[in-house]
Amino acid sequence: MNKKQIAGLVAAALVFVFVCGANLLVKNAAESQNKKALAESLLDSVGSKVTLPFEPFVGVVKVDGTIMKSSSSSSLFPTEGYDHEKTLSLIDQYQQSGENRGILLYVNTPGGSVYETDELYQRLLKYKKDTGRPVWTYMANEACSGGYYVSMASDKIYANRNTWTGSIGVILSLSNYKGLMDKLGVDIILFTSGPNKSMGNPGVDVTQEQKKIFQSLVDESYEQFVGIVAQGRNMSAETVRPIADGRIYTAQQALDLKLIDGIQNYEDTQSRMEEELGEDVAFFTPKNSELALSSLFSMAKSYTSTDVDKVKEFLQSQESGVPMYYAVTGK
Repeated sequence: MNKKQIAGLVAAALVFVFVCGANLLVKNAAESQNKKALAESLLDSVGSKVTLPFEPFVGVVKVDGTIMKSSSSSSLFPTEGYDHEKTLSLIDQYQQSGENRGILLYVNTPGGSVYETDELYQRLLKYKKDTGRPVWTYMANEACSGGYYVSMASDKIYANRNTWTGSIGVILSLSNYKGLMDKLGVDIILFTSGPNKSMGNPGVDVTQEQKKIFQSLVDESYEQFVGIVAQGRNMSAETVRPIADGRIYTAQQALDLKLIDGIQNYEDTQSRMEEELGEDVAFFTPKNSELALSSLFSMAKSYTSTDVDKVKEFLQSQESGVPMYYAVTGK
């Protein structure tokens, strides 16, 4: 066998190995993607279920932490932290239960994103419309901005005497590094289909036209918020606007402005709701063990995320120009 034949055989062998390897990689990638989808489906169906009482009960829905799509908690046994999908699922389970008599919303949040806040509000309204059952709110440490927004789905709102609430308004936050990049001699080169396609890019100055566009986004969300408060508190929009300048109110100030119905502690709120229902009920909050189980499934689900998913989630948590019903209270 001469050198040419040997070289041909070696080349053929390399091609064979490459093709087989490529097919194996494609197959493994497809199987990995299918396993990921299956795992997420199973984790969603198992991890979101809570065992409900077999006696008349009021379901407690805790809005504790920033109202956003993903939970900020990574602990296996969390005692706090808002999980949007789990909260929506819990409301649906309460709605489907024949023993459920109502919802008590326990609010302890500075607010959150416009989309998730409104989605939670709408889900509570759907619960009320479909069941005819009451929704009450108890405000704990803070119920600001988005926390006040979701409370507008309630029939009654009570706050602790030390509660901070209000902050009726919208904020949209952007970072701009143009000045720093100029000092460093770094240029951003963008190819866009229009002059406003790159608006909000941190390496480009914001034009006056773009500032007006961003302000229009904030204004529209603000008008929605004013309308929600007007409807929820049986006021006119003209009455709401002067007090909806973004400021935070104490519980007593909120009561004086008719933004809440009373000041009392959590136990008294439960007692008053039970009295209005006219029957003995249990107040059900998912136990720590159930929360831990749900957290375990959430953690397992997070392991199915790709690096791209994790980077995307991190970037979305930063100043990304998303309108927020949010207050920085320092509490």
